[in-house]
Amino acid sequence: MEEKLSYKGTDAPLEEFAPRICNFFSETTTVDATIALHENGLGKLLGRSPAMKQLFGLIERVAPTQATVMIMGDSGVGKELVAECLHALSRRARGPLVAINCGSIPASLIEAELFGHEKGSFTGATRSHAGVFERATGGTLFLDEVTEMPLDMQTRLLRVLETGRFYRIGGTQEIHTDVRVIAATNRNITEAVANKRLREDLMYRLAVFPLHVPPLRERTGDVPLLADAFLRALNRASGTNKRFSPHFIATLERCPWSGNVRELKNTIERSFILADDVLDADLPISLPVQAPEPVEPLRPAGVHVPLGSRLDEAERSLIEGTLEYCHGDKRRAAAVLGCSLKTLYNKLNSYASRHVAKPRSDAPCSHATPTTSMM
Repeated sequence: MEEKLSYKGTDAPLEEFAPRICNFFSETTTVDATIALHENGLGKLLGRSPAMKQLFGLIERVAPTQATVMIMGDSGVGKELVAECLHALSRRARGPLVAINCGSIPASLIEAELFGHEKGSFTGATRSHAGVFERATGGTLFLDEVTEMPLDMQTRLLRVLETGRFYRIGGTQEIHTDVRVIAATNRNITEAVANKRLREDLMYRLAVFPLHVPPLRERTGDVPLLADAFLRALNRASGTNKRFSPHFIATLERCPWSGNVRELKNTIERSFILADDVLDADLPISLPVQAPEPVEPLRPAGVHVPLGSRLDEAERSLIEGTLEYCHGDKRRAAAVLGCSLKTLYNKLNSYASRHVAKPRSDAPCSHATPTTSMM
């Protein structure tokens, strides 16, 4: 007697759940094809920082091509939004964007989800099922967390990428696929190859054009912009007019955001639910705030400026001396100086541009020149 397979935790046969299981692991999205670069970012991908502006430029350059793209970045940085931008700006924008998370699919199901199966090809296959390569025809296939795919499936994936042809499980009809593949991972792909998590030949095939999405901790200047966007969306959805307190925004900018933009969004939503009118840092929420490190005062003789120096020269000596004392830690130096990190960066950029235009000469004219301490 043939044993009937059942879905874990139920008494029902697998065939009742198989269609729903396959659809659960993938998502077909219709993306706004009118996406464009704007003051605050690119489509739903927000940021004004130099790192994000560079990313936007690369997206706009590669999107219209047929090149495979590997999106790299920590969990929660917005890799799926990057994939949506690439699709929307491509010649395939009118086609489907089909996304699957390779790390969430059991090894026993991933082949059927990628390539589909014919009716009767295995126990419980009571109907034919089209895989994501078929469903994405004419559009884009987004393979998220591709380094979590079993190595044997990576071999078959590579073959499909090279030939554009495959068979369903149990099928005899060769199927031609016309898709553009975009992959993503939160791992270092070189280390993934070394650790046998990613085939080297597949890495080269997928990473024709690599894109790195910077973590939020490297672009904290974008935190207020992102927080405001999340708050406006919540206000629209609930018909409210809640707002941030200045102290709350300052608190958000001090968070390390190990979970990146996703963690920021969840934090705003929790705070929104708890707040009556004003979202404030004193609310009883679990903000992962890093308290500013105690800052040691500079040594009294740490910075000296010649008498008669111009004010801008004295300021520059103080800033550069403070940076040296803080071992190059710009965030700590800004705290010592009592200015924002943005102001410090602006000052350093202005010094760099002056250095290119004209060599700096702020040394004393002679050893006998009297000096005064800035501290």
